[in-house]
This record gives sequence, C-alpha cells and structure tokens, in this order.
Amino acid sequence: MYEFAVTPAVTQLRRPGVIITEVAPESLAEELELEPNDRIVRVNGRLVRDYLDFRFQTAGETDLTFQVKKPDGETIEIEFDRDESEDFGLMFEQIVPRQCANECLFCFCKGNPEDARPSLFVRDEDIRLSFLYGNYTTLSSITEDEMKRIIEQRLSPQYVSVHATDLKTRAYLLGVEESRADISDKLERLLAADIELHAQVVLCPEINDGAVLEKTLRDLAAHYPKVVSTAVVPVALTRYNTDERLTRVTPEFCRRTVKEVEKLQKEFRKTLGVTFAFLGDEIYIKGGLEIPSRRHYGNYPQIEDGVGMVRSFVNSFEKFLTSAKEQNSARVDLRTHAAALVPNAEFIPPAYAGGSDFGTILTGEMFAPILREQIEKYNELIGSRLHVLAVPNTYFGGDVSVAGLLTGQDFMAVRDRIVGDFVTIPKITIKSDEPIFLDGMKFEDLQQQFPVPIIPVDTEILISMLEQKKADR
Repeated sequence: MYEFAVTPAVTQLRRPGVIITEVAPESLAEELELEPNDRIVRVNGRLVRDYLDFRFQTAGETDLTFQVKKPDGETIEIEFDRDESEDFGLMFEQIVPRQCANECLFCFCKGNPEDARPSLFVRDEDIRLSFLYGNYTTLSSITEDEMKRIIEQRLSPQYVSVHATDLKTRAYLLGVEESRADISDKLERLLAADIELHAQVVLCPEINDGAVLEKTLRDLAAHYPKVVSTAVVPVALTRYNTDERLTRVTPEFCRRTVKEVEKLQKEFRKTLGVTFAFLGDEIYIKGGLEIPSRRHYGNYPQIEDGVGMVRSFVNSFEKFLTSAKEQNSARVDLRTHAAALVPNAEFIPPAYAGGSDFGTILTGEMFAPILREQIEKYNELIGSRLHVLAVPNTYFGGDVSVAGLLTGQDFMAVRDRIVGDFVTIPKITIKSDEPIFLDGMKFEDLQQQFPVPIIPVDTEILISMLEQKKADR
C-alpha cells in the first residue's frame, strides 16, 4: 500500500491498482479485452499505485504481464507482447491528491468563505502533482516511499515551497515543529540524485522578508543550477483571514522589497548568469513599478506562479499590433472561436451569431489597467469598440484582485455596467471540467442574468484569435 500522508493530514485509504476509465476502439487494450472499471493491480509483478506507476513500469517493456481485478472481484492475469512504441489505448482515473499535513499560517484555505466550492478546501501536498502540474509541496511530511519514488521514476522537476531557510521562521510559517520543518537533508538527497528543483517563497511582511529573505535567496542560489529558480510571491489575504500574526502587503512594502531583491538579482546575474530570484507580477503592480523586461525572465521558469505573465502578455500583444499595422489586419470576431474556448460550449446561446466589435472585457482589478492599455491601442488601430472593465472581488475581498479568483457573484455585481453586444470573462474563472465558478454558481445561471451573451476567453487566446483573423485576411 502506498503511503500518501501522515498525521495530522487526512489519509484516504485506497485499494491498490489503477482503474481504467476508457478503452480506445481497435487498440491494444481492446484486443486484450480490457474494459472500463477494470483495475490493473500489478505490471510484471510490481504493484501499481496510479497511472504514473503504470507508465513507468510499462515504458520500454515488450514482454508484459498484467494482473487485473474485474469489477465482480475476479482477478486475472494477461500475458502479451507488444512493440516498444505501441500505445495501449487506455485512459485512467485521476490521481487522488495526497493531503497536506501542515497548518500554514497563510494557507489560502483559511481565507475561504464557508459556502465556497468544496474543492477549495482541499489542501494538496503531492509530489506527483508537483511533477505533473507544478503544484508546490513543502516536503515537510514527505515519506521515505515518496522520496524513493521521485528518484527512481525521475519525477523531475519538483516545485518546493521553501518560504525560509531560517529553520525557526520556516517552522513558524508552516505551523509545525522545527524537526518537521527541516528539509535540508531531503533537499540534499534530491539534488544529489540530479532532481531539478524550483523554489517558492510566499512573502509575509515582518516574518520572512528583509534579512530572512536575503538569507533564503542566497542559500538557494548556492545550489544553482540544480535549484533552477526561486519565485517570491506576496501573501494574499482575503477578508476572512483574521489571524493577527499576518500583515497585509502594502504598496510601500512592495517597493521596498523590489529595491532589496534587485540588488540580489544583479549579483546573481553577474555570478550565475541568470536572474534566479523572481518577484511575482503583483509586487510590481501593487508597488506602482514597471514590469521588468523580457530578458529579465529568461525562459519564464516560474510563469505558472504569476511571475512574468504580464510581461509575456504585453510583449505578445505588442508584437501582434506591430504585425497588424504592417498588414492592415481586420477586426476580430470573438464569437467565431467561442466553441473552442468555452467548457461545455452548448451554454453559448445559439442566437448569438454574426459579427460585432462592440463589447466589454471583464478582468480582475490587478490586470485591468494593463489589458486596457493594450485594448485601447487595438481599438485605435482597428476601429473597434472593446471596453475593459475591472471587476472588484467582493466574494473573497481583502487583497484578492487577480482575475482567476473572480466568481459568478462578482460578475453579477457589474452587469449594469456592461456595454456592447457581448461580454467576455476570464476562462480561468470556470472549473476546467464543469461550467461552474468558485462560489458554486453555474455558468448557465450567470448567463441567464446577463442582457448579452457571455464568452469565457483567455487573454492569450485573444491574441491567437486576432492573429488567426489577420492570417485569414
């Protein structure tokens, strides 16, 4: 049995094996008479814990034996040969996240409203999700089983929430004893095995800033290039965060942090050849400072953590505008592409047909000024009438101003300010596999309350759509 968590984390006991959810027609799996709901328990005698195990244990193997447990409880063995590159044609159940064993001072789950979508209260701490999706783990409760798995299966890179290399500070932030907070031996072991690491610091004023932050960044940079990068992102407190030990991030704090970290960045570029330590976009925006250049971010190693997203978007949009000027690009019809952008596209009203360049683009308060500046340039060039409207986050409140955490209730609050024939909302606000917002409101319910059609869209896709329209002309 694979050990997923330790006390006080929630431990979900699972039967060994991984369940098949789909079998592709005319595939090897169908030939082997595998079916949905069959559970592959072992491959060549080795226990299978999830689909990562299955992929690892079958990779490069041509002579295989599957132990399969049928839904009725019957266990069978299937022996077969296959070509090394032949696909099985199987889809498996998703990984059930291993639960966090910490009591982090700043945990976002503590800032959720009571009626938030249940999944928002799941605190994952899973090295598999770190490898697959870049989810951060603290490694504070990682088991020996998990350590061996990272190394054996080369689950690299791993994303680690370090927060502070000062042990007392780290233990305080994680809400655990110092012995658990100390992951120095684990880091050394992973680095010795050539596992690449990306680090994160959630910056909490008066706790892990200043001299503590400098020590943390220097300690991590000493392990470059195996520690590839470090992201420093500000703590985001909702109106439900009432812990008096936490201090809100202010514009003055952001400006001071940028000034302090810039000195280290210059030093790292001189000694390491890379910036190494990157500040989250929100720190620059909240401090009223200019976002660094494209060169500053290198290959954007921490973009999924909100580091460099703004620079990437602005550069891409400006590149498009330059091309549009040269080629006299035509207007964009957002709705033409709606089916490809919207989860469960049937919720787009069928009556919404034809073209229009008159509409409203909704986004979070943090990104709105940046997006508005680019859209105004586009309007001037093309002659369209696209309006950017900043949506306050009243659901979470507090410091939350990013687009991804807007809810149905937040969009409802600005519906009277909508102009034009349509409105777009950030696609990221909708659950990827279900048309529902963080507050539990369904997309179709929101649409019924709006006087014009709503189109979920990504800003990156907006640029692609504009480019495609230009190419069509």
